[in-house]
Amino acid sequence: MTVEEIRALPVTEKLHIMEVIWQDFRAQFESCDIPRPLKALLDERRARVQEGTAKLLDWDTVKSTIGRP
Repeated sequence: MTVEEIRALPVTEKLHIMEVIWQDFRAQFESCDIPRPLKALLDERRARVQEGTAKLLDWDTVKSTIGRP
């Protein structure tokens, strides 16, 4: 599929494709070998999100703070 074909798709179809891609990434991530220290870090961060002790920010918010003290 070309970029032009993707741009021509309806938004609902684009969202569906994105959802399938993220599900595929998750499945591949869960089954890939990553170094234990990195996996421990990611598991810790995931747990903090699930506990509600971590604050998630959207990309626009993060981008607007880059380079600021």
